[in-house]
Amino acid sequence: MREKDQRVAIITGGSQGIGAGLVTEYRRRGWAVVAASRTIKPAGDPAVLTVDGDVSEPATADRIISGALVSFGRIDTLVNNAGVFISKPFTAYTAHDYAAVVAVNLTGFFWLTQRAIAEMVKRGGGHVINITTTLADYANSSTPSVLTSLTKGGLASATKALAIEYASRGIRVNAVSPGIIQTPVQPPESYVGLGARLPPVGHVGQVSDIVDGVLFLESSPFITGEILHIDGGQIAGH
Repeated sequence: MREKDQRVAIITGGSQGIGAGLVTEYRRRGWAVVAASRTIKPAGDPAVLTVDGDVSEPATADRIISGALVSFGRIDTLVNNAGVFISKPFTAYTAHDYAAVVAVNLTGFFWLTQRAIAEMVKRGGGHVINITTTLADYANSSTPSVLTSLTKGGLASATKALAIEYASRGIRVNAVSPGIIQTPVQPPESYVGLGARLPPVGHVGQVSDIVDGVLFLESSPFITGEILHIDGGQIAGH
């Protein structure tokens, strides 16, 4: 289904948590959405196209982009939300852990963003929003996360590099860096014992906090190259 001038967002990791929240809110604002995930069910909404597959595979990236163009005729925004988090001591990581985290957090970002920006250049504008993590900037000994820092930290750096490279061509690139966020797949009681790991505000964030941050960047045409920390003050210190 196409509507004249309807904007189109691609959202990876769109089947649950932050991704599902983003799909809902972009639709509420009248956007068409391409929601991608390793496993995702067809949507009952004709303005939501779902694409299942491994985002780290170039063929999946091709299907996402072609699906957006065939179904809706354009790509305005890409939200790279899909991510893998494995917390282990550095020496305990396996080759499988390394491959899994790098595949989604970096390789998936690379192939899909490359294809999306190519289409945005043709239209003369667009927006890429990457979901990183505060852990990449604020290491915590109680949450060992070298693979996350390696990959999501790289994503934060790529955000700035792409923002500068494409600023003159009307394409903005920003990032949202979440702290501890309660998602629907994790019960509230699982956060009770965090103690000193809680951010300075004293409680964990909600999916809606991240969604609001993404939509703020979406509606702010003078912001590019920004890493927006939504972490309850964690990045500022304790």
